Amino acid sequence: MGVKLGGVRAGIAGRSRGADDDLVEAHEINVTPFIDVMLVLLIIFMVAAPLATVDLGVDLPASTAEQQPRPDKPVFVTVKPDLSVAVGEDIIPRDALAATLDSATKGQKDERIYLRADKAVSYGDLMEVMNLLRNAGYLKIALVGLDRS
Repeated sequence: MGVKLGGVRAGIAGRSRGADDDLVEAHEINVTPFIDVMLVLLIIFMVAAPLATVDLGVDLPASTAEQQPRPDKPVFVTVKPDLSVAVGEDIIPRDALAATLDSATKGQKDERIYLRADKAVSYGDLMEVMNLLRNAGYLKIALVGLDRS
């Protein structure tokens, strides 16, 4: 039996429970702090998840295949910025591409053709030249790029 001070009992933790006790125990859990913690964790994971997937370290296996020998005199087909086509250093009309390649490769259709194009050439124009090469029977086409080392 505790002392009443202005309607509030003093010594709530240390009082004995009696029949005249009018305080009701609350059986509900206050979930507001739990929700606050969960929202903070959600924000942390939302910010951290995209950052974790940007740099993926991949340990690639080593190749045991032998390096392909480079041809002594490769055949280069070049698409210039003005969309003209050159085989080697000679600019040729597009309809003469098949005949020029036949003479450059001595009729060997399985020889690799190295295709290079200027940055200003659109993808569609490059695909037109690749289709011309395919229609001429040259299916081994290698795209040439600059080595940035």
